[in-house]
Amino acid sequence: MDAFWPLRTDRLHLRLFTPDDIEAMYAYQSLSEVARYLYRPPRTRQDCADAIARVSTATAWAHDGDTLTLAVCRNDSRHVIGEILLKLADARARQVEIGWVFHPAHSGRGYATEAARAAAVAAFGPLRAHRLFARLDTRNGASVRLCERLGMRREAHLVENDLDATGWGSEYIYAALSHELAR
Repeated sequence: MDAFWPLRTDRLHLRLFTPDDIEAMYAYQSLSEVARYLYRPPRTRQDCADAIARVSTATAWAHDGDTLTLAVCRNDSRHVIGEILLKLADARARQVEIGWVFHPAHSGRGYATEAARAAAVAAFGPLRAHRLFARLDTRNGASVRLCERLGMRREAHLVENDLDATGWGSEYIYAALSHELAR
């Protein structure tokens, strides 16, 4: 599976996380405005270290739940500005979930769209996905727009399907099939 990364775009490269990335991950994962859409509280520095220990090697990509989490860096730096996750939700049906988290300081420049598009190409190419989907909080307008820029369609609106410390939350499911997205 490792033959297709690091992924490269005109401005970015996506690679596996290393222990050197703990501070960069903590810089955005610790922010409440980032965590509010992630179905969990902000991460501590130790949470980030633990997460990187889990994701610094790729799984076999053969079983439900196998996950590939890639650090997103600008080509002119090794500094992490965000991350892209691909999760094999259903191996038999080749269903892959995509997710992203970016430092707000890098928003509005198209980095998330560029990185997600590269990950989608990898999902439909070397990873052989049939269907790519994203789950997102309905209040997360930036992610809604990102899904739509990728050419994904809204397939579901789950109303008050999640409960966290702030109350009930609703979720959109966006998806695309391999033959629907231009590569």
